[in-house]
Amino acid sequence: MPLRIACQMDPIERIDIRGDSTFAILLEAERRGHEIFYYTPQNLALDGRDLMATGHALSVVDKIGDHYRLGRASRENLAEWDVVLLRQDPPFDMAYITTTHLLERIHPKTLVVNDPAHVRNAPEKIFVLDFLDLMPATLVTRSLDDVLAFRRAHKDIILKPLYGNGGASVFRVAPDDTNLGSLVELFQTVFREPFMVQEYRPEVRGGDKRIILVDGEVAGAINRVPPAGETRSNLHVGGTAHRTDLTEREREICARLAPELKARGLIFTGIDVIGGYLTEINVTSPTGIRQVKDFGGADIASLIWDAIENKVAQKAR
Repeated sequence: MPLRIACQMDPIERIDIRGDSTFAILLEAERRGHEIFYYTPQNLALDGRDLMATGHALSVVDKIGDHYRLGRASRENLAEWDVVLLRQDPPFDMAYITTTHLLERIHPKTLVVNDPAHVRNAPEKIFVLDFLDLMPATLVTRSLDDVLAFRRAHKDIILKPLYGNGGASVFRVAPDDTNLGSLVELFQTVFREPFMVQEYRPEVRGGDKRIILVDGEVAGAINRVPPAGETRSNLHVGGTAHRTDLTEREREICARLAPELKARGLIFTGIDVIGGYLTEINVTSPTGIRQVKDFGGADIASLIWDAIENKVAQKAR
């Protein structure tokens, strides 16, 4: 049955469709005959009890440089739509958090994917702390003394913002690096929040594995290998995607996470694993589904819509 789908995302003209997971999801929605309404987060408004969005009817085509058509402009009551895709990228700031509060007012009558309350309560580097036994040694702090003690214990370390994304402001600090104090001072100046410090895992040279789960079930994976001279493996900073299979340890990690992901209504998630250690659980706007398909893996966009359609049908019974 065709559904009415609203997509809250970043400006569609700016996306790189070759690797954009939101675009892949929209392509599959159009293939299935769903109606698509597109709007950006700043065009969301609560008018009394009505959650309104100003945007456009949307059609998409898998053609670089000519990938979308905007139809009629309109102001829509999102409570009258079947599904809202919450797909804008971080930063996970108060603007992002506010959209989750607003969308929570229509969910689950209108199914919001992912569940906005649990997106708000499970940012990538916070939710993962529920599984410390699966992670490398980790510290969350603003204290230089804490960081210095952590480096004495673990030698080679990583510093990164607690609410960052895409590998931005991620630093490796070797045991003899004399810039650690200045770097912590910079973090204390730039970020109001604590930041994350982790043991550096040298296995990252062989890749940082992104594993995608749909409604708690493993759907596919890619291995992201950092370029020479770079610690970060994120694709948009030069990392390269490679075909991969899951190890027994990685399957154990996924099995541990599955019940929590399902219970929280996190239909589309991407976890990061380095050398058998869980480092992040991505719930805001996970990526990687086009790369999985490019390497002969599952059509994850189709699996996502199977899960969404099933939940909408269950709700209608």
